[in-house]
Amino acid sequence: MKNSPNPSRYDGRMTYRKCGRWGLKLPAITLGCWHNFGGESPTVSQKDMIYSAFDQGITHFDLANNYGPPYGSAEINVGKILKDLPRDEILITSKAGYDMWPGPYGEWGSRKYMLASLEQSLKRMKVDYFDLFYSHRFDPDTPLEETMGALNSAVQHGKALYVGISSYSNQSTRDAFSVVKENGFAPLVIHQPNYSMLNRWIEDGLTDTCSELGMGMIAFCPLFQGLLTDKYLKGIPPDSRATVENSPLRKNELSEQNLKMIKELNEHAQQRGQTLAQMALSWVLRDNRITSALIGASSAAQIIENIKSIKKTDFTADELQKLGRILAKANLPKSLWATE
Repeated sequence: MKNSPNPSRYDGRMTYRKCGRWGLKLPAITLGCWHNFGGESPTVSQKDMIYSAFDQGITHFDLANNYGPPYGSAEINVGKILKDLPRDEILITSKAGYDMWPGPYGEWGSRKYMLASLEQSLKRMKVDYFDLFYSHRFDPDTPLEETMGALNSAVQHGKALYVGISSYSNQSTRDAFSVVKENGFAPLVIHQPNYSMLNRWIEDGLTDTCSELGMGMIAFCPLFQGLLTDKYLKGIPPDSRATVENSPLRKNELSEQNLKMIKELNEHAQQRGQTLAQMALSWVLRDNRITSALIGASSAAQIIENIKSIKKTDFTADELQKLGRILAKANLPKSLWATE
């Protein structure tokens, strides 16, 4: 049965932020379709999450070529679901950069790989264009002129409206921007970095750089792979992602010290009238230079709860100092950390 969107989806429950200096606006919360959207065919749960997200005003759905598992299956499944939504009201994203197929042309940032991946992703999703298409990671072995040129071709050929980069360092971001400007390529409108209360590397210059260059920013993993939720407040549950082989959460990140730290964060969240996840999202969105927070989800109810975070993005100076003291207790690699 065809989905009927909620006619009140733009009634104010969602806010939309300008993407840097550009006219494009993103919802403050974006639905990421990495985990829980793979498989052989769309599930009832997947449909429920996407339809519910749109009914709440989430208009941006983020994917990449290798999302699944298996690779590509998330694009196939989400494409089948999104065809029931009005195309001109939604933003569909894809990326290319990580391994996708065997051989020397199946990953990184060559023109050969980037444009082949773009064509494959469009076919999987059965759309004519992507609203946003990214270089998913910096390629140290390919000139930026080549990777940025491939993104430019995507725009020139009408297969992407906007382009951006993900997980580029501060210097690589500046270098990419310079290459684009010097060659008259399609502008980089957005950067997608990993950013959360527990991974603050972008505060060491990247946020200022993107603001200076007029680029928007969308933070992925704002809940640090679930650590900044209620999932681990009572220890490590047997069915959690952390117990799976090759889990994105490493054992040292689930140390007793860190579990104690998130309990303290949760206590402060309760004082704010929020869940830990809601506070973590509010904290990411406290800076208006962050255009959107990119969340994953396992249920529609989870999405609806997390959207409430956009109503409480103000933090007092005392709150930020207190949270800073709590976060300083985290036992995490220094590469994740930057002070304000």
